[in-house]
Amino acid sequence: MPLLQDVIHKLEVGGGMRYVRVGLGILALITLIVGYNWRAFRNMHNMEAMDAAQVARNLAEGKGYSTLFVRPFSMYLVKKKNQGGAGGGGVGDLARIKTMHPDLANPPAYPVVLAGLLKVAHLRYAVDQSNPFWSTGGSRGRMFYRYKPDFLIGIFNQALFFASIALLFLLARKLFDSGVAWLSSIFFLGNELFWRFSVSGLSTMFLLLIFLGLIWVVVLFEEEARVPKLGPASLSGFAAAAGVLVGVGGLTRYSFGWLIIPLLVFVILFGGPRRVLLAFMVLTAFLVVMGPWVARNFHVSGTPFGISSFTLLEGTYVFPEYRLQRSLEPNLSQAVLSAFWQKLITNTRQILQSEVPKLGGTWVSALFLAGLLVGFRSPGLKRLRYFVVGSLGVFIIAQALGRTQLSEDSPEINSENLLVLIAPITLMYGVSLFFILVDRINMPFPQIRYFVVGIFSIAACFPMIFVFLPPKTNPVAYPPYYPPAIQTVAGWLKENELVMSDIPWAVAWYGERQSVWLTLKATPDAKDPTSREDFFAINDYQKPINVLYLTPQTMDSRFLTQWIRAGEQSWGSFILDSIVKKKVPDYFPLNQSQSGWLPEQLVLADWERWRKSGD
Repeated sequence: MPLLQDVIHKLEVGGGMRYVRVGLGILALITLIVGYNWRAFRNMHNMEAMDAAQVARNLAEGKGYSTLFVRPFSMYLVKKKNQGGAGGGGVGDLARIKTMHPDLANPPAYPVVLAGLLKVAHLRYAVDQSNPFWSTGGSRGRMFYRYKPDFLIGIFNQALFFASIALLFLLARKLFDSGVAWLSSIFFLGNELFWRFSVSGLSTMFLLLIFLGLIWVVVLFEEEARVPKLGPASLSGFAAAAGVLVGVGGLTRYSFGWLIIPLLVFVILFGGPRRVLLAFMVLTAFLVVMGPWVARNFHVSGTPFGISSFTLLEGTYVFPEYRLQRSLEPNLSQAVLSAFWQKLITNTRQILQSEVPKLGGTWVSALFLAGLLVGFRSPGLKRLRYFVVGSLGVFIIAQALGRTQLSEDSPEINSENLLVLIAPITLMYGVSLFFILVDRINMPFPQIRYFVVGIFSIAACFPMIFVFLPPKTNPVAYPPYYPPAIQTVAGWLKENELVMSDIPWAVAWYGERQSVWLTLKATPDAKDPTSREDFFAINDYQKPINVLYLTPQTMDSRFLTQWIRAGEQSWGSFILDSIVKKKVPDYFPLNQSQSGWLPEQLVLADWERWRKSGD
């Protein structure tokens, strides 16, 4: 009995309740993590995530910054660069496809971080259908359910998400008070959109952490410039750190580099007497970080940012959908200024109408827009708001010009969504405005304030609540991605052999085989014998293609627009001809097929490769 009384006394008087609250908070967080991943985790279903992951694995395995996902347009750039010099990976291999192809699509920061993770984890990349967590089924046999490397990368990104929440909490407590800090962090944690980003495998969580770090440095820089405490050297250090962070962000996602513009403007406006020198330091640090990678891209492809140098052309009427990346001989002279203007105006209008009003997937951010009119007493809050608004403007323009078919395929969860990076800061300002409004309401008794805050919190996190209600999300992202099928096809090929597919990023990641993106045409164009946009342009002149693997990505395409109107040389016409006649055309070198794949998938090989495993 005395022991029980001592425990109660310590809890009530000795500060023990603090440990109880911390313990309950940690338990609630663990429950949320486990519950979300059990209910809503989904294997990778985004091209960019699989692309970055397979590049990271190549790095971890000592294969250099190379890719198994070969874009025809990347072959074009490498070949064009090597035509004036000594070739790439071998005699006549100007496009460097007979060996490991250099990656020209992914900025290096995120793949390098993932490479460290994969190196430490020592993962097995084969599908696990024996463990109950990774598979499902009963006595009739277990079936694939979750892919272990996808899950690991998702957990890693969730750790980055929680680090961002901690940064936001500390920032809000410094700029406002503990009430704003806690509520902002709760809203951020309860934002279902960020949870989906965290398990997507994209670089968004890593970039978000960099952006919040940049905000921290900007706050410290402004504070030191306004009220000097640490000396001139600290101000220079903050300026250099800000430039480095924008540079690292630019090496994570090229479009993030445009933040150097509002950052330079901020430093010039609020940098004090040494503003010009400090702005020069910011720019120098940024260029020092970005410079070596830009030089590498010039050396490999003759462009500063690889295929991303031509993002302005993608999604225009000149190169719609993925036409540019699937082009072996693109006519870049077709690019006209009107296409850029049309892309900018159309996409900017869409962003302002549908995305800005709900920054980060929550209506709380709308309070930030209203909060632009609030006159804060703190000069630091006012000046930070200017930087955030400037960043928002730059992101709107960059997102409008950088929008491609990726945003059409996955409207919210894609790397082109830059506005999501602003969401935590807008949440913080929106919560501060909410508290200002609540404090001005005359309430009958103080306890109602807690009730209002509680209702507000539940309403803000409402979409997250639906995650834990039926139905449960299926982790298998099929169609078109089914890792066991992809690994089966990939297992037919040797490491140096080539497959052509409509999902080459998935073949590269799940199958660990070099895969080239489906060309624009299946057969040569009789009307234009000089055209080199077909299967044979690679098979006959670059490297033999040993397997053709088509999934519902193509097999379930729109019949009229993507099959019939695409012409006689299209893959749709080729598929129709093969299915109707139940025979591959005589001119096509891949004429062996295994039963059981049609009608959802079409697999053609140069010989009966599946028989080598005894099938």
